[in-house]
Amino acid sequence: MVAKGLITFTGVMSWVLAALLVVAAAAGVGTASAQAAGLKKGFYKKSCPRAEDIAREVVWARVAGNRELAAKFLRMFFHDCFVRGCDASVLLDSPTNTAEKDAAPNLSLAGFDVIDEVKAALERACPGVVSCADIVALAARDSVSFQYKRNLWEVETGRRDGTVSSDQEALDDIPAPSSTFDILLANFSSKGLGLQDLVVLSGGHTIGIGHCNLFSSRLFNFTGKNNPSDNHYFVNLKAHQGMFTSDATLLTDGRAANIVDKLQDPGVFFDAFKNSIKRMGQIGVLTGANGQIRKKCNVVN
Repeated sequence: MVAKGLITFTGVMSWVLAALLVVAAAAGVGTASAQAAGLKKGFYKKSCPRAEDIAREVVWARVAGNRELAAKFLRMFFHDCFVRGCDASVLLDSPTNTAEKDAAPNLSLAGFDVIDEVKAALERACPGVVSCADIVALAARDSVSFQYKRNLWEVETGRRDGTVSSDQEALDDIPAPSSTFDILLANFSSKGLGLQDLVVLSGGHTIGIGHCNLFSSRLFNFTGKNNPSDNHYFVNLKAHQGMFTSDATLLTDGRAANIVDKLQDPGVFFDAFKNSIKRMGQIGVLTGANGQIRKKCNVVN
């Protein structure tokens, strides 16, 4: 059943950056690597050989007509992992409007119809095999990769779907953008992520509401050499042009400031981003006999 909660948080912009900065503050115990023991590359190689191809085909077809979907799917992935781990709980509907997607931080999420389209295609090919949680992770990667026609990072699969979704948990787990550096770092550390992940994933805030329309040219700007590039966020940050307090707080710690300096190099940033988003995708995952494989992504079986 979908857990009940009460929407008490107001405003949208008060959580945008924090939601992206603290994507690893999902429910769960132990480090990200321990939680991800059941994930692996090519998990569906035998059970559904074309799973990733099917997901990519649907996503690319939809992104071709709406480039903003890349930003939307990456945000969806962040928000899913942020609450209860990467278990597709953000996709669940509630008849009383008390699921995660009903909470203020998630009201601007979009792309659910495309996730449903991917799921329907996969159910036709391999009924009851591919989880909605993995579809969210793949959609994030594939939508961003569309303009390059190649996978920009590796997605480990094998996640299973959760059965609980609470708007109150979404509200409780997203700190304000006024959070101090120590609070943000503590959130990351409690989930097995480190200082570099905090700084690197903060670059992802360039695809949030405040910068959604600048996604292509800022986070994954095409260099002309078939390589994505982004140093705008970190260059602006060093110039003290951060969007929120939690941007500027990265410069209040000497170690973080040193990482910001290094991430102004586009190549360094993207290599680090690939590693950090992979670790983020390991937070609080359900594997093995835990969770379920939903037949439809918006309802539990």
